[in-house]
Amino acid sequence: MIHQDKIPHDEEIKSEGKNLKPDFIPEKFWDEKTKTIRVEALAQSYIELEKKLSNTPKQLMPPETDEDKINLLKMLGRPESADEYDVDVSHGLFEKDSELNKHLHDLGFTQEQVQAVYDAAADKLVPLILEMSAEFQADREVERLIQEFGGVEKWQEVSRQLLAFGQKNLPEDVLESLANSHEGVMTLFRMMKGSEPSFGSKNAMSGSLDEAGLQSMMRDPKYWRDKDPSFVAKVTQGFEGLYS
Repeated sequence: MIHQDKIPHDEEIKSEGKNLKPDFIPEKFWDEKTKTIRVEALAQSYIELEKKLSNTPKQLMPPETDEDKINLLKMLGRPESADEYDVDVSHGLFEKDSELNKHLHDLGFTQEQVQAVYDAAADKLVPLILEMSAEFQADREVERLIQEFGGVEKWQEVSRQLLAFGQKNLPEDVLESLANSHEGVMTLFRMMKGSEPSFGSKNAMSGSLDEAGLQSMMRDPKYWRDKDPSFVAKVTQGFEGLYS
């Protein structure tokens, strides 16, 4: 038989458990006085959390279908079609690319993101391409000159002489202009060899300036102070005309 005095009472269970709060129960849900869980507070907190989750707008949730994805992209700023991208290419470096726009549209790019791609191309890629193109053209011009003068060593000697002659006899802008092309270098070479008219002579072409006129233009403030691009180009072309 089971004796009643052998059955532990609630007070004894609490005493044996030392009335400790379970580790998984937050402090705000534990009543330290009664050593019990605050069930009502726990239930109320759960209800509020459930209500908050149920009120979360659907468009902020991850899209579950293709239609949800399209609606989300539209909300973020992607137009209905790639043709609707309003890209600013007023810099004139290149035009809008319909194939690129379609690819960016398929990737979900917004109007702002597509514009950023074009702006990055204008700021970084185009100058790099132009620089590479100029270097390639310069290499081709040097190859032509090497062939013209019969090899690398001969060209190196001629180029040294041409530089010394140009620095002594020509304005810096004129020398730089002539040195940038095969034709300009050959003109400079003929000048050095004295096979062309000397300074001060008239050009055979009607309307061309002589050296005195060009020197007068070089004294103009637009040339030496303002460095007006069109004015400098006219002076450079004038000198080229005297020896072409």
